Amino acid sequence: MKIAAIQMVSGIERDANLERARALLAEAAAAGAELAALPEYFCLMGRKDSDKLALREQPGDGPVQRFLAATARELGLWIVGGTLPLQANDDAHVFNTSFAFSPQGDCVARYDKIHLFCFDNGRERYDEARVIAPGRQPVLFELPSRDGHRWRVGLSVCYDLRFPELYRALAREGAELLLVPSAFTHTTGQAHWETLLRARAIENLAWVAAPAQGGTHENGRRTWGQTLVADPWGGVVAQRASGEGLVLAELDAARIAECRAQLPALTHRVL
Repeated sequence: MKIAAIQMVSGIERDANLERARALLAEAAAAGAELAALPEYFCLMGRKDSDKLALREQPGDGPVQRFLAATARELGLWIVGGTLPLQANDDAHVFNTSFAFSPQGDCVARYDKIHLFCFDNGRERYDEARVIAPGRQPVLFELPSRDGHRWRVGLSVCYDLRFPELYRALAREGAELLLVPSAFTHTTGQAHWETLLRARAIENLAWVAAPAQGGTHENGRRTWGQTLVADPWGGVVAQRASGEGLVLAELDAARIAECRAQLPALTHRVL
């Protein structure tokens, strides 16, 4: 199955971001991708955290959800829509939500980011919990590819990457492809991004695709980029350093079976 992990440098205007996302998704479809995944915050990198509140959507409807459904249907493409702000249980918070849409434009999965980023090195300060409410449940969906294989796809977002127990839970449910749409800071990305992604692939003997924000944004934030796809042995098979564009890769289900047969670590779990 051919996939596209999309790297963006999203700005402060939702509609402009959707226009760029549409062009990149069309490019992915033209390249033969069956699945395209957008990065975290693909629809908005606001001037401040609270900008997300003004663009919150209700579950099942809203401009960004309609865009994802219509684009999936028009392009005949499976789309995982990075994240968008979704109504939470109070007016001061939103969920940071990733939706998966089928080529028919149907929403087949919703995942609310569980782990909320917090970082303070004296120069950069982030605390997502100020405006984001945490999700609670791991989520997978099934994707029947053109070659007849039914892929089990596990969803996660950015800071989740630091919590291997989430990915082990997804692997226990049969995940073969782990998606990690992200907006890693340049500081933390430079230190840990590739190491963590390769570790999650190795631990779970699964493909990993991580579409990222990559560049300097209108709001002044600098994201790490380095969108990549890693195979079940932890090898990086495709990568893009910075700037918007596609990372295309062919995923082979047989490669998972081969790695898991050679090193049956998943069957050796004790805890």
